[in-house]
Amino acid sequence: MFGHFGFSYVGFIYLLMLFIPNILWTKCKPENYENIVSNENKILLWLERVGQVAVSCVVLIFNDFNLKPFSHWSLWQIISFILMIIYGVFWIRYFKSKHTLKDFYGSLFGIPVPGALLPVLAFLLLGIYGKVIWLIISIIILGIGHIGIQWQHLKECEIENL
Repeated sequence: MFGHFGFSYVGFIYLLMLFIPNILWTKCKPENYENIVSNENKILLWLERVGQVAVSCVVLIFNDFNLKPFSHWSLWQIISFILMIIYGVFWIRYFKSKHTLKDFYGSLFGIPVPGALLPVLAFLLLGIYGKVIWLIISIIILGIGHIGIQWQHLKECEIENL
């Protein structure tokens, strides 16, 4: 339940799937994005930052996330990976769009704030698969902050009709 120390290549792959599109995004931010982020809740922002650091560390230093012989626990990892693939679809949709706030915060397959919800759920399921409480706690902290901020941004977009 506490994890076994060792490098997680699965965690590394997940972080690449997370970071690469986010790095590309810095060059293609939505129009008026700076207006939206100026009102972020400081507590949610703090939770998001603490969670980002914790998740990034935990997912790399415990090898419990690596592939194991197939069992019923493998379904958690499979679903987690499918969520990361859908997260990739979210980014493809965004990069092919006009880079508006609606493109960035709009739902995908009925999933609200998919840029936040999909990776948070994927990492949560990865934590369940690996039976590592530290990832589960870290992703809950990150999820509260990240999903909360994205939800706040979405609501501001709706109010301002952006």
